[in-house]
Amino acid sequence: MESLKNHFLMAMPHLEDPNFAGSLSYLCDHDDNGTMGVIVNKPTELTLDALFEQLELEAIDGPNRNAPVYYGGPVHKDRGFILHRGDAEVWDSSIQVTDDIALTTSMDVLQALAAGNGPDEFLVCLGCAGWESGQLESELLDNAWLTVEGRSNVLFDVPPEQRLSASAGILGVDLNLMTREAGHG
Repeated sequence: MESLKNHFLMAMPHLEDPNFAGSLSYLCDHDDNGTMGVIVNKPTELTLDALFEQLELEAIDGPNRNAPVYYGGPVHKDRGFILHRGDAEVWDSSIQVTDDIALTTSMDVLQALAAGNGPDEFLVCLGCAGWESGQLESELLDNAWLTVEGRSNVLFDVPPEQRLSASAGILGVDLNLMTREAGHG
């Protein structure tokens, strides 16, 4: 199967798993070892400012202080995964997903955000989503998900509650009209 890195993974309406129902995940890595991504449309009640306070980071006043922290998935729920525009090489623990999107898990990016020196466009997620080798492919065959190539404007310019439908719109579909039998002829 072609790599799904830099793809959106859209939960089909019948997917009832409470971790993924109604979710849009952005896949940051997909290879023979498995798949890893973050859910990008489920903001929590926690704000960036409250997260900085919990981490005892002194934060300057800025436009992002009230930005939501997202539920990134059921794996490593106590770890931060920061999806952002920019170069992975700037940060201690980061992977380059595309030429302009990176995923960083090190504290230095949060310290930079608190100080007003971090990436301009970012999503802070607690936890991530992961699939063992072959697991996601099996779920795709079961029609649990739709995929489409990721677009940075959907991640960073579209409000979270509209990201799932915006991603489906790239394919020209309305998820509300989909059924479990889609694709089985």
